[in-house]
Amino acid sequence: MGTTAGGGSRSGALKQLNVGGKLFALEASSLPLSLSLDPPSPSPTFVDRDPALLSAVLSAIRAPSSAPAFPAGLLLDEAHFYGLDAQLAAALSPPPLRGFSASLASTLSPASEPFPTALAAHHDGSLCLAHGAGQVTCYSPALEHLASFRTHLHRVTSLRQLPPGLAVLGSSSAPGLHVYDLLEGRHVATVQWSDPTDTRVGKAKVITIAARPPADTADKNSPILATFECPHRENCILAVDPITLKPTQEIGRQTGSAAKSSVPGRVVHLQELGLIFASSVSAGAFGYSGYMRLWDIRSGKVVWETSEPGGSGRSSRFGDPFADADVDVKRQTIYKVCSKSGDVAAADLRCLGNDPWVYMSSGPRGSGGGHGSVLHCHKSQVFVSRMDGLEVWSQLEERHRDAGNLAEQRGTTEISGSEGINEKNYRSCYVDTEEDAKRGMIRMMEGGGDRLFVTREDMQGVEVWESSRLAGAIALS
Repeated sequence: MGTTAGGGSRSGALKQLNVGGKLFALEASSLPLSLSLDPPSPSPTFVDRDPALLSAVLSAIRAPSSAPAFPAGLLLDEAHFYGLDAQLAAALSPPPLRGFSASLASTLSPASEPFPTALAAHHDGSLCLAHGAGQVTCYSPALEHLASFRTHLHRVTSLRQLPPGLAVLGSSSAPGLHVYDLLEGRHVATVQWSDPTDTRVGKAKVITIAARPPADTADKNSPILATFECPHRENCILAVDPITLKPTQEIGRQTGSAAKSSVPGRVVHLQELGLIFASSVSAGAFGYSGYMRLWDIRSGKVVWETSEPGGSGRSSRFGDPFADADVDVKRQTIYKVCSKSGDVAAADLRCLGNDPWVYMSSGPRGSGGGHGSVLHCHKSQVFVSRMDGLEVWSQLEERHRDAGNLAEQRGTTEISGSEGINEKNYRSCYVDTEEDAKRGMIRMMEGGGDRLFVTREDMQGVEVWESSRLAGAIALS
């Protein structure tokens, strides 16, 4: 009969348990009340459970880099019984995501119709995946399959998770914003955009839904932001109360009659600034065109905008309009990728002007331009898909000016330029190898926790990219 000790890094009184005939010593402070109480006899408390599972839980906590002996979901259920679920979840989570050391960790493939149509990654590393003809599949933070169900929609084209246990969906085949219970697969509600004063506003389809704020954000009741477009192309950003699921505000209503008033394809809620970033990109025989705008969520008015090519806030690169854009909310920076050159440009949200862009060029491998590129900001890194692979841009930490301490910059390296951005402070590298790039060009990217979820053109399933636990910086003396 063996003895296994330990249950985490915390120190405290040990409690002996007889689990299925095998002795264990666990910290009493981590155990639930029923196990932490002293038994009437001096012998260890008997627990009628499988000792092999508890041994596997303790081994996974001690050696996170080792592959667990049992499925993660089974171990998490066992750890919950002993009060070790938080420690095990931390051990099973991937290390901090660093683009330069990330690699393909696994591929998630639904059982049927595995071609993805929308992704919704959560801050805990879980994923909701829309695929096939209106199907949705959910994965836990340990990437264990949780549930699969078919919606009433023919095709889901936008998707976001809405705690607790809900998801909001948009479709190119049916009007309205649809709310589903993820575990039960049950349709909860539908939100429509309507205007009693204008009968033309109706049957509006949802084009995109803004990502929810991080879990540690103070205001967890921030509105759901979704873009709606009517059949006659009139569009707006609709704010929906996440509790009542009722529309509360209409922002940025546009006619949709021209490229500069087309429906936004990306929306980012800058909660701390009280702003909404929206961008729209159109591609045709004559190249790319699009706009970016910032709306004040309180007044609903535009506070800054730029359009390419030409228009107000014109870029200095007139013949090189952007193919995609996103916002690093933490560092308050807008990034875009140029459609012809493939260069990445950054603009400081605190110093926006007529032409605020600072341009950065890729290395030799990034010479294929930016046609069809997708840009995504996650964990203060900028991921850019290209014809020849997945590139990541990161900023040197010691040269980064903290957005929350603009008045105090003592002890940090000075950043040149009125915009507070210096292209010399950025470094880029390719995340994938040339063999990875041959699988197809990346069409969708979503960051969740310390994972990057990727889909490729005409490829089944979702790639999961993580940093290795063996990767890290080594100081050279």
